[in-house]
Amino acid sequence: MKTFKLVSLQVVEEDQLVDIELDDGLIISQENDQSTWLIEAFVNISYQAYFQKLAEQEKDLFVQVVITKKGNSPAAFQTRIVTIKPINQRISILLKGQLKKTNHDYAEVVLKKLIEQGLSGDDLLKEFYQTMKSKPQMTAAKE
Repeated sequence: MKTFKLVSLQVVEEDQLVDIELDDGLIISQENDQSTWLIEAFVNISYQAYFQKLAEQEKDLFVQVVITKKGNSPAAFQTRIVTIKPINQRISILLKGQLKKTNHDYAEVVLKKLIEQGLSGDDLLKEFYQTMKSKPQMTAAKE
């Protein structure tokens, strides 16, 4: 198994991302035949109703995470909520799932969005470099 620091967590809802403010978190590659990952997010108790509602739906939850460093590209996971455990004024949310292989790498997704915004030529190039440097998080692709 390999363990990494969880830097950010977002829940994918339709075509938008819901930012989850982390107090702490980790992500573990179980390195098994099913390529299973565990994601534990330690968050404010104010998120309890939100995650409880998601858990009651009993369906896959797509999340997007950044691992280890803030500047890393986001990774998409298809997960299920395993437990929601209150700890003082916080909760621990344990997700279990698989890393999703997207059809496009991060740079291609950024470029496509900028072209859709009508940018071209030098403006496109300038915005592309700026966006790649700042690494904003983008909606994960669902397959």
